[in-house]
Formats: sequence, C-alpha cells, structure tokens
Amino acid sequence: MKTLLKEQAIELLKGLISIPSFSGEEGSTSKLIQQWFIDRNMEFEVQQHNIIAKGKYFDPNKQTLLLNSHHDTVNPNKGYTRDPFSPDVEDGKLFGLGSNDAGGSLVSLLAAFTYFYERQDVAYNLVFVASAEEESSGPNGLSSVIPNLGKIDVAIVGEPTQMQLAIAEKGLLVLDGHSNGVSGHAAHGKPEDNAIYNLLEDLYWIKNFEFSKVSETLGKVKMTVAQIEAGKQHNVIPAHCHFVVDVRVNDCYSNQEVFEIIQKNLKAKVKARSFRMNSSSIPMEHPLVQSGLRMDRKTYGSPTLSDQAVLTCPSLKIGPGESLRSHTADEFIYIDEIHEGIDVYIQLIEGIKIEEAYETMGKRIFNR
Repeated sequence: MKTLLKEQAIELLKGLISIPSFSGEEGSTSKLIQQWFIDRNMEFEVQQHNIIAKGKYFDPNKQTLLLNSHHDTVNPNKGYTRDPFSPDVEDGKLFGLGSNDAGGSLVSLLAAFTYFYERQDVAYNLVFVASAEEESSGPNGLSSVIPNLGKIDVAIVGEPTQMQLAIAEKGLLVLDGHSNGVSGHAAHGKPEDNAIYNLLEDLYWIKNFEFSKVSETLGKVKMTVAQIEAGKQHNVIPAHCHFVVDVRVNDCYSNQEVFEIIQKNLKAKVKARSFRMNSSSIPMEHPLVQSGLRMDRKTYGSPTLSDQAVLTCPSLKIGPGESLRSHTADEFIYIDEIHEGIDVYIQLIEGIKIEEAYETMGKRIFNR
C-alpha cells in the first residue's frame, strides 16, 4: 500500500504544480485535491478553498491530531529559467512552483492520512486540512476553518524541514511607523524640520536594541527595517516619513509584549498590522516529539513563519524538502524526499505510544 501511495502522491503533486494556485486563487487545486478523496470513497468537506477530512472511525474519547499543509503558492519570481507550471523530473528532482513549499509536504501528509484513514489502532484521531492562503496569511485560510474542527490537541504542520523536528517557530509582527516634520524649501529649512532626520535616532535604536529574553530554541527577537518612503522632490524638505519594521518574535514574548516595548522606546508613531501571528512551540516531552526522537530525528527552532502561527495547540513543523529552496527560482524537490516524507510521517504517528498519549491527557503540555 505504501508503494502505491507514494506513486499516487507524486502524480498528485505533478498535477498541483501544473495548476496556478496563488493565494486566494486556489479553486482549481482545491478541486484536484477533492478528487483524491472522491476516488477513494473518503468523506471530506470544503470550506472556501480548504479541504477538511476526518478519520473514518473518529472517536470523541480520543485526543485529536491535526495534519495540515497548504496548497497555495507565491508568484514565480523573475529569475525562473524554466516554466514554473511544468512538473518536469530530471536527475531525481521534481521541478515546479510549490513543489518544495509546500507541495511535497502536502501530498506526503495526505498519503499518510489515507494510510491511516480506516485504522482504529492509533493513539489519536486524525484530522487532515489542506489549507489555502498560507503564503498571504489571508482570512480564508486555516484560521477560518479552525472553529469548525472541534478540539485539536496537537498538530503536525507540513513545511520543508528535511524531515527534522521544528519544535518552535518564530512569530511575525509587522509595524508601520510614521515620523513627522515640517515641509519647507531645502535651502532654508532646519534639520529638525526633516522627517527623515527625525527618524534617525529611532532607526539606530531598532538596529542596536536587544530584547533581554533569549529562547533556547529560537534565539533572539530580530528587528529589521525593511522599507522607508519619504520625499518627492530634491528641493522640498519631507514633512512625513513612512517606514516598515519586520519583527521576528521568539517564544519568550507575545507579539503584544514586543510591540509595547518598541512603542515605548520610539519617538515615531508605530502601529501593528496584526497581533495574531504569534510564535509557536511544542514541549520536548510531548509524545509526538518523543516519537520523532526515537526515530533519531533532530530538533531545532525555525525562523520562518507557517500556519502554526494561527494554532492555539502545541504544534510540530516537519516535512520533506529544504526551507532554503522555498520561493527561489526553478524550485524543486527530490522524489526520494517525498518517499521519505511519507515513510517518516507514518512512522511518527505509529510511534506515538498510546499509554503516553493517555497519560498526558489534561496535562499542561497540551496547552500553549
């Protein structure tokens, strides 16, 4: 069964690559994934462009494990030398937009879910969600379906990690800042009238400030000024300067706490676009992590954002492929990586000791 599932997963991924599925425009890939369930007489439901399925013998007395990955992609960048929608295989590599991020994880998780669909001898109920709008953090993605899933105790989020265990993930806080001055002629104005000059001290603080709490898995909070916009003419002092700060938050702080520290120290006015993309983590002692450790998987903290950010339960990020390939020109994933991904997902779920899962029911490790 595993061999057939691996072959079918590769064919599904080729089909997904061949269909444009930019965030918010995933209708066609959603239908292709739905066909997987129809062909196998597996029950599913659709919400927006998200596909949801539960194991055939869902037991409300068990805890529930969510299996999630996304089927949307970013736009192909200008560096592509190949057709981003042509699923070509060369030297064991499957090329195409979304192959690595996160098509390989999606089809591997779907194959694993299919493998367990009719089984009752696993520690958790399984719920599968192929989500939309992950790349844009859109309102119609995973966050929109969570209220309809019932209680989720733990989650596996499929993203390229080389099948290692990302036990923590940094959160994202995007700030819009505004510095003001007084407009005037460049030949006569005072330095303090210039909105750009008035921002310099804040920029220096952002560049050099270090938050006191350092995470064992995620390291320091990182702030980066990513955009600055001011002025329209060489001879006019700019009265306004807009800037954007990208803040990657570790698991020692909430986004709200980081924002308050930044706001307190800047002269410019800053506003957060959202507070919902918080950091996420799962304890080392969690039965899911312990299963991975028994398989000699390594743990680490991930600097990149995923749908983990909208979950309120402990979550583990793991998937085939390599994060550094994501969003690059001529994106690819190795066929063997997908085969390994399916095997490891199945072993990971089978390796959860039922007695460990039940022993931890109601304990704090199931709460963030």
